[in-house]
Amino acid sequence: MAWWRAALAAWLPPRVRELFGLSGRRLLLQPQGDDLRLVLHEARETRELAQVPLAELAGRAGDPLATLLGDRLAGTPRWLLLPAQAGLRRRMLLPEAAADRLHDVLGFEIDRQTPFAAGDVRHGHRLLGRRGDGQLEVELVVVPRATIEAELAALGTLAPTLAGIDLAEGDRPLGVDLIDAERRRRREDPQRRLQWLLAAIAVLLTVAGLWQMRENRAAAADALQAKVEAEAIRARAASAQRQQLADLREGMAFLQAQRAARPTTVAVLDELSRRLPDSTSLEKAAIEGNRILLIGLSTEASALVGQLEGSPLWHSPALAGALQNDPRTRSDRFTLTAELAPPPAPTAPPPQEAARVDDAR
Repeated sequence: MAWWRAALAAWLPPRVRELFGLSGRRLLLQPQGDDLRLVLHEARETRELAQVPLAELAGRAGDPLATLLGDRLAGTPRWLLLPAQAGLRRRMLLPEAAADRLHDVLGFEIDRQTPFAAGDVRHGHRLLGRRGDGQLEVELVVVPRATIEAELAALGTLAPTLAGIDLAEGDRPLGVDLIDAERRRRREDPQRRLQWLLAAIAVLLTVAGLWQMRENRAAAADALQAKVEAEAIRARAASAQRQQLADLREGMAFLQAQRAARPTTVAVLDELSRRLPDSTSLEKAAIEGNRILLIGLSTEASALVGQLEGSPLWHSPALAGALQNDPRTRSDRFTLTAELAPPPAPTAPPPQEAARVDDAR
C-alpha cells in the first residue's frame, strides 16, 4: 500500500503533493562538529539548504529555524540524521509469520546479534525483501541510547521539535526511526481546520442530498398513489357501467324470453276477430299475464266456448260466471277466460327448402 501510494503520488504536481502531505519531504538536521547542516530530503533526493553554527541556534529563544527557513519550510517534519558510524546494522532471516510484529521480534534478537543490551539501545529495522522459501530478509539497526541523548543535548531547543531520528547511509537517510515515542513531536497539520470544515460541509451536503432524495421519492410516491387512485376510480366507474350494461342485456333477454313465451297481442286480437261471430261485441278484451279476459254481449254466448276451442294461441276457454240477459239489446252479457299457449318451437326447414333459401340468398 505504501508503494502504491508513493507511485500514485508521483503523478501529482509537487505543490499538490506538498498540499496533501504526500511529498514525503523531510528536513534533516545533521550535526557536523560545532555546525548543523540543514538538508532537504524529498523523493529520494537531497539538497543542502544551509550550514549554521549550533551555538547560534541554541542561544535563540523559541524556534530559531522558523525564521531562518521561512514559512514554506517551517512546517516541514524535522529529523535528526546521525552519522553511519553511530549505529550498528545486522542482516537477518526471519519467518514470514513474524512480519506483523517485526519490531517486537527484533527486540528479542538484540542481545544475540549485537554486543548491547536491549535496554541500552534504540532499534529499528528495514524489510529488504521476501524470499521464496517463506523467509524475510530484514536488517536490524541499533544505536546506543547514550549517543542519541548526546546528540539531542547538543541540539538544545531544537530537540523537542524533532519528528524522528534516522541513520545516514551515504548522503541519504537509511529509512528507520529511532526516536522514543514520548520524544516524537506530533506535528499539527496546518490544513486540519480547513479539512474539518470541508468534512463538515461534505457531511451537510450529503445529508441535504439524502433528504432531497427522500423528498423526491416521497413526492414520486404521492404522485403514483394519486395516479393509482384516479385509475381505481376510473376502473370502478367502468366496472359499474359494465355491470349496468350486463343488467340491461339480461333484462332485455328476459323481456324477449317473456315475449317469446306467449303470443303477441296483435295475433291474439286477429285470432279473436276471425273466431268470434258477427253477433258478438266485446266491451273489454284484456291480457293479464297468461290469461285472456273477454267481456261483451252476444246472442250466441253459450256457443262461444266451442268457437274459441282449437286455437293454437290459447287453450281451456271457459265462461266465468252466469250469463246475464240485457233487455235493451236482447243479448246475453258474458265473461269468458282462456289461457295463453306458448308459441310452437320453430322447426328446421327440410333440406330441399333450405337449399332453395341458400340459393336465393
